[in-house]
Amino acid sequence: MTSHKAFKKAAGLMLVAVLLSRFLGLIRDMIIAHLFGQTGITSAYNSAFNLPDLLYFFLSSGALSAAFIPVFTERFSTDRKKEAWEVFSIIACFMGIIMGGAVIVFWIFAKPLVCWLAVPGFVKHNPELIPLTTLLTRIILPCQIFFFLGGLMMATLQSRQEFRATAAAPVIYNVGIIFGAIVLSRWFHIAGVALGTLIGAFAGNIVYTYYWMRKMGFEFHPSLNLKHPGVIKVAQLALPVIFGLGLPQIDVIINRWFASYVSASAPAALYNANRLMQVPLGIFAQAAGTAILPLLASYAAQRAYGEMRSSIAYGLRAIMVESIPAMIFMIVMADPLVRTVYMSGKFGPESVATAAIPLIFYSLGIFAWAGQAIVSRGFFALQDTITPVVTGTVATLLFIPINYILMRKMGTGGIALATTIAVSLHFFALVWFLRKKLYGLEGRNVLSTVGRIIIAAAIMGIVCFGVRLEMSRLVGSWQLQSGDVRHPVAFVRTLGKSDTPISKYLYSQLSSDAIRNITHKNGSKAMMHNINVIIANGSIDPDKEKMSPKENRRFLEKTYPEYITKRPLARVESKMGSFLTVLTAMFLGGGIYLLLLKLLKVNELDYLWGGLRRKIFKRRGGGSDDDITPTKPTIVQELE
Repeated sequence: MTSHKAFKKAAGLMLVAVLLSRFLGLIRDMIIAHLFGQTGITSAYNSAFNLPDLLYFFLSSGALSAAFIPVFTERFSTDRKKEAWEVFSIIACFMGIIMGGAVIVFWIFAKPLVCWLAVPGFVKHNPELIPLTTLLTRIILPCQIFFFLGGLMMATLQSRQEFRATAAAPVIYNVGIIFGAIVLSRWFHIAGVALGTLIGAFAGNIVYTYYWMRKMGFEFHPSLNLKHPGVIKVAQLALPVIFGLGLPQIDVIINRWFASYVSASAPAALYNANRLMQVPLGIFAQAAGTAILPLLASYAAQRAYGEMRSSIAYGLRAIMVESIPAMIFMIVMADPLVRTVYMSGKFGPESVATAAIPLIFYSLGIFAWAGQAIVSRGFFALQDTITPVVTGTVATLLFIPINYILMRKMGTGGIALATTIAVSLHFFALVWFLRKKLYGLEGRNVLSTVGRIIIAAAIMGIVCFGVRLEMSRLVGSWQLQSGDVRHPVAFVRTLGKSDTPISKYLYSQLSSDAIRNITHKNGSKAMMHNINVIIANGSIDPDKEKMSPKENRRFLEKTYPEYITKRPLARVESKMGSFLTVLTAMFLGGGIYLLLLKLLKVNELDYLWGGLRRKIFKRRGGGSDDDITPTKPTIVQELE
């Protein structure tokens, strides 16, 4: 099987599985948002991952897939299988003991560590959330042991081009969290979601992965022989690899850390925005990055640098043809996407903007996150871990002050923008240095393809915005929504004190309950309901007998600009209307984008369709996956 075919088959398999995982992840986040809203409680749950993630970052992180796979693959592919399994056994025993001990220490000292390292902003501004965050942190901490051992086992399977356990583990993990949210939360509230997280981590990473290890064959030799040459090699690679692949994780931790200073709900808003951004990123970048590393490691072991250069260039073109349109789509459709996915139950319309704004700024970096997933694997396959760690460290050192500055200027949106700036700098630096190392990355082909992709994606973005604008006219409402009235108490007082005809009229229409309970949430809702009746059926302007809802709303905005928020352009308020808007834009914009790719002769999407075709359709006569050969792009034909 040629290099591109191997990459396309593995990436196609991973893409289908990750698609299912991301879909379940969306359902999980929708359920949590529905049950608990975008509040301090959900911020406590999301922030409870800070300490566990920090522990995973420092003790393993990308070392499992990036440092271990090349060493294991080199021995396994050169008839030294017993030695390969010895390396696996020693690392599993030693790091298992270290990880277990660290979890115990973190569990004992969870409260001070949460205050110092997880959510320092809560200590001053929201101290009531500290006990809950500590409890949830203690429940989630053992997950890191399961992630470590499961990741090590998955790495041995990936080295043998077996990706089914890697693909299924996140699916099972999400099912566990959904079970915790739907079932266990009835008895344990938000702690039930944390318990579901623990169950899913164990079932997906340990139970299911062990099943595939038994099926594929494995050897385990309990040992702590740290002087083994293979273990020494992994150790030499591990520390810089941890920082090289772990920097995206530490950036998320830093984001949560800063968000705790913004508001109680800010960590939850950032999490919701980041999770939406991760959907296309996880589907394409995770699939391609996971699939390409063993292939590159194999080429590096054989010193086949020409094939390696060709594979990285093809991987970059393939990932950009997906990530660039995804980036533009997420930016244009941020508001309706948040409404479609999250707006339900305790997640009200007033929470939409606080998640949609950071989503826009996060999405600007999708191309860089995706490209980094390919380029960084090139360094790790070459066992060069110094370059990624140096460039990543510089990017993170810049990220921290940028985060602070933009947070003070823009709130959660600034935190998201700082992340995008940092990852873009890191990506371009990695491309520059890998190009030097491999004496080129077929830059002309890559840039030519990217240029055509940008043209097609830009036209798609215009179409998607047109869909959103038209849908706002068809199904949009001009009534006041939750969050449209700034300072409702002051607004009602102004109406009561003012002598203008419009103020007297509006105040007279308010119910006594709305006036009496205006300081409460129900009073605010009653006030908006009273005004919305007038907007829909009457005339706010005393000089006109009849006005349309659109005219009433605009007159209200003009008269009370300090209290009434202007209706945003192209806003579709309802959940169903937003869903239809997203669906229409996805199909219409996506269809136009694919047509433009054909016209512009961009053929790098073939591995995606090949993977979907293998999973959805079965060849007559019981043909296997290997019998199905994806169509090769024109550029690849020339290379091969």
